[in-house]
Amino acid sequence: MTYIKGLSKEGECFLCASAAEAASDAANFVLWRTGMSMVIFNKFPYNNGHMLIAPLRHIAGIEDATDDEMLDMMKLVREVQAALSEAVHPNGFNIGMNLGRCAGAGLPGHLHIHVVRRWDGDTNFMAVTGGTDVISQGVKELYDELKQISDRHGYPRLK
Repeated sequence: MTYIKGLSKEGECFLCASAAEAASDAANFVLWRTGMSMVIFNKFPYNNGHMLIAPLRHIAGIEDATDDEMLDMMKLVREVQAALSEAVHPNGFNIGMNLGRCAGAGLPGHLHIHVVRRWDGDTNFMAVTGGTDVISQGVKELYDELKQISDRHGYPRLK
C-alpha cells in the first residue's frame, strides 16, 4: 500500500538520497557502491533479493548514461547474480529495465536495472487470489548474508 500511495507523490529520489549517504549504506540496504554505481535492495520487492543497480548520477534513461556507467552497471549485474546464486540458489533470474511510467517504472526519473531471483514454481495463488506476495526471508537477513559473501569473495570484482 505504501508503494501504491506513493506513486502519485512528487518527492525526493530515494536512489539519489541513498547515493548521497554512504555512511548510511546498511540502513538504506545499499549492498555495494562503486565510483559510478550502486547496488541497493528494492524497497518494494517482487520477492526478497530483488536488487536494483543504479548510476550514482540522477539520469533518466540509458541514452543519458556514459559508456563507463553502462559497463559498470552491467558488471554489477554479473556480481549480484553470482552473490545471489551463492546465497539463495535460485533456478533463474529476471534482469531488466522499465523505462518510463507506462513501462512499469516506479521511479521513472532515475535509471536502474532490476535483478530478481526466481525459482521454478515461485508464482503461486497468493499473488493471484490474495493480492500479495509471500517473501520467505527478511531483507535484513539476506542483506547480512550477502555482505558476508561479499567479504568472502571480494565482491564486487569489477576488474
